[in-house]
Amino acid sequence: MGRVFVSRQLPGRAIAILQEAGHAVEVWPGELPPSPGILAARVRGADALLALLTDRIDADLLEQSPRLRVVANMAAGYDNVDPGMAAGAGVWVTNTPGVLAETTADFAFALLLDSGRRVTESANSARAGEWRTWSPGGFLGLDVHGATLGIVGMGEIGQAVARRGLGFGMRVLFCGRPGQTSKAGPPGTEQVSLAELLAASDFVSLHVPLTESTRRLIGARELAAMKRTAFLVNTARGSVVDQDALVKALVTGEIAGAALDVTDPEPLPGGHALYSLPNVVVTPHIASASVATRSRMAEMAAANIVAVLAGEQPPNAVNRPQSPRRLP
Repeated sequence: MGRVFVSRQLPGRAIAILQEAGHAVEVWPGELPPSPGILAARVRGADALLALLTDRIDADLLEQSPRLRVVANMAAGYDNVDPGMAAGAGVWVTNTPGVLAETTADFAFALLLDSGRRVTESANSARAGEWRTWSPGGFLGLDVHGATLGIVGMGEIGQAVARRGLGFGMRVLFCGRPGQTSKAGPPGTEQVSLAELLAASDFVSLHVPLTESTRRLIGARELAAMKRTAFLVNTARGSVVDQDALVKALVTGEIAGAALDVTDPEPLPGGHALYSLPNVVVTPHIASASVATRSRMAEMAAANIVAVLAGEQPPNAVNRPQSPRRLP
């Protein structure tokens, strides 16, 4: 029997899966993540950690947790832990790929529609009592059908967004992340350079992981290269965009607007400039937040833990320790 620490309450059967495998499970009861000190204290005697992207896993935590054998991230990304560093310490790192692409693509496209057609902006105006009559010039937006969609990153989510764009009769351009050969896009899409994509697109949607090559991939130069009528949609990671440059571009009208499900930091502090701009939609990192998808993600993370504690290779490993830690 192993000891598992789960850093937040989860939907679905994840806890039951761990318990049915004979493991003792402790779940952090708070609505907010455990602080770094509390996380370290709770993981110190654990054999497995079911973590979220809000949990920073560093070398000190691994060193102070000699029993820890696996960090199972309930996410497709894992920028909260260095897989190579963990492998060197004998700890598996796993993720939950292949389950959230369609749900995240739904939300990315919802943000695209929202920004182009000014849904949130107009709804807020109506709620504030500013709707006086039907107006022929009120809240004029950008047609989505027939527009050009530029997708940066053609992984599973990028592919799913591209299919939605094609279904809306959009011209769909795409490019890969820097230094990587991009996967082919769905039939009907066109691969171009990032510069060509930015210059031609009415909507730019970001779908790259956060790495050193993608950090601030969209900065002042890239924003200046976009159409003044274009919108930026980000459901990837907040740090893929230079946020200060984005605020400036939005204020000066270099681009028409932005729809952001991710920011840097998360959450944004109260009173942040992005909250004050009418041409910005900010949502609290919920692109994968459907009941079915979040439940499946949690259950996959639990299955990865069950495999490692049984002495097996986890099904969704993102590293491979040469000398994996064993149960004492």
